[in-house]
Formats: sequence, C-alpha cells, structure tokens
Amino acid sequence: MPEKHNGMIAVKYSPYTLRFKERAVTSRDSLTSKEIYLLEIESPELPGGKATGEVAMFRGLSAEDTPDFPRQLDLACRKASEASSIEEMMAGLPEISSIRFGFESALIRARRLDLFDEAKAWLREGVTINGLVWMGDKATMRRRIAQKIEQGFHCVKLKIGGIDFNDEEELLREIRKEFSPADIELRLDANGSFTPGNAMERLERLARYEIHSIEQPVKPGQWDVMARLCSESPIPIALDEELIGFRDREFKVRMLSALKPRYIILKPTLCGGFRQAEEWIDVARQLGIGWWSTSALESNIGLEALTLWTASLRPTMPQGLGTGELYLNNFPSALCRCGEKLKLAVD
Repeated sequence: MPEKHNGMIAVKYSPYTLRFKERAVTSRDSLTSKEIYLLEIESPELPGGKATGEVAMFRGLSAEDTPDFPRQLDLACRKASEASSIEEMMAGLPEISSIRFGFESALIRARRLDLFDEAKAWLREGVTINGLVWMGDKATMRRRIAQKIEQGFHCVKLKIGGIDFNDEEELLREIRKEFSPADIELRLDANGSFTPGNAMERLERLARYEIHSIEQPVKPGQWDVMARLCSESPIPIALDEELIGFRDREFKVRMLSALKPRYIILKPTLCGGFRQAEEWIDVARQLGIGWWSTSALESNIGLEALTLWTASLRPTMPQGLGTGELYLNNFPSALCRCGEKLKLAVD
C-alpha cells in the first residue's frame, strides 16, 4: 500500500466484502455479496488527521469493472500520496467514478467539504426516502411491499422485470385496490428489462396503476428508442443506467436534450462522483428535468457521504437512498431511519 512520500499525505486501501442478509435480485443479476475497497487518507489538513471513504466499484454494472481496476486504484492512491495538499490530491484524481467517489466520500465524512453544515441542518428534519422492494417471487414481493408500507413509507419503489410480467401487474393492482396515489406513490425500476418491441405496450398496461415514474425501461445506448419512449410513454421516464460513466458537460447537454426524460437519477459512484453528479443536476435543471439521488448498494460509509451530499442540495422529492439494513456485516453509521426519513443519529 502507498506510504507517505512528502510527510503530508498518505493514502491506503483495503478490500472488504459486504454480505447480504437476503439474496438481492434484479433483472440483471442475483447477489449474495458485494466487494468494495475502504480508502483511508491521512493528512494534517483533515480534522482528526484522517478520513475514511468507500470505493464502491459495482461489479457487473460499472464500466470500470475490468481486470485492470485494482492496478488503477493502486496508481491513484500512490499519486495521491505524492500530493502536497488535499487540493492537489483531488486535482490529480483519474476520471474513474468509483475512485473519485472514494476520495470525495472520505472528505465529506471528515467534514472537509463546505456542504457539511448545510447538510447537517437539513438532516435534523430528515431526508425523505422511498421504500425499495427487491425482486423475488410473487409471495416474497407481496410480503416486502407490506413491510415497507407498515414501516411508514409513502413512496414505494418496485424493481420489476425479474418475474412474470402478469404477476408484477397483479401486485400493482393489489396495491391500488387498497391505496390511492395520494396514499402511496409508486415508482418502478425496469433495469432495462423491456425490449424496443414490447416497451410501449407494457408501459400502457402499467399506466393503469397511476405510476409516478419508471426507471430505464430499455437498455442504455438506444437513444432513438429511448427518445420515443420519453415522448410517448403514459408514464414519466427516468434515466438511470444511461448516465453511467464519466461524461463531459457537452455530452450531458447533448444526451438530455435529445432524450428529454422527465427525470434523471444520480448514482455518484457510477456517474463520475459527486462533482460530476452536480453537473448532471445543473444541466437537467436548465432543461426543466427533475432529479433525485440513489444509492448503489454502498456500505454505511458511502451511504453516509451520499446522504450528507444529498441533504446539502435540499431535495424536494423522495430520494432513493439506502438505509444500511441490507448487510450482515455493515459498519456503524451516523444515520438512522425514522419511518420514511433518514436523519443524523449523532450531532
């Protein structure tokens, strides 16, 4: 691991495997564990002299999932250890989303970035989040939906595309029989599971249940198809996987102008880190496009930084932030879930 080269900064990392309490199923994959790297920065510029962040590279989803990633992380840490200041360290980071997220999350948690006081004030009231219902068989999903409603969530997000579509539609029908849109806001995440041939027909069927929005109905990269769906769908479209990767501002403007989604969903660990996510939001606002942030199975370390960042932006919609309750071996957290809100457990 890198050592101090100048007596000012040292950065080291270590792998860590998070283990799920229950198998996490999406239309793409089935997960029992998730590998991350813990990043530790030592510097006299930091409160307490050190900070810990999370390099949450998402295997199977991130474009950064290559055999070369460990070497790239090692090189980034070595270069960071040669910097003479935190500012120089951050300026020298590579354009790799999860690595940038790791360094930025460490500084956010160490109260090194200016957003902390703003976030802390907002978190006294709490950030409203959606209740996420993972895929499973029909009975399992029904049970999970009931749990989220019992826990006090008024916005429930269902991942679809993993079981028979008729069964998924029946679950939505059951919810709407008991709860109106004023009682429960329903969001869907298709994870690109629809095809160009069946997407519109499925969207029309789902629209009967007064859905707030649906994420990524078809796989990313099909701009002609997605532009048509964003224009004609009876359910507002939100882009998710379409945003993955490190993109310049010109690309962001070109893509959002071409597709014209109703919403974009920001996963900083996948879309360039926090500063890049802020640029996505800025471009979206200029085009009249809404947004919310979403976690990407980070541990409590990454989730804490993500929640602080989100709170500093004073969001007005329910956010897609995790609660840290997915894992058997998670880390202690400064956050707590109170009903449908995430709050600071400690001041």
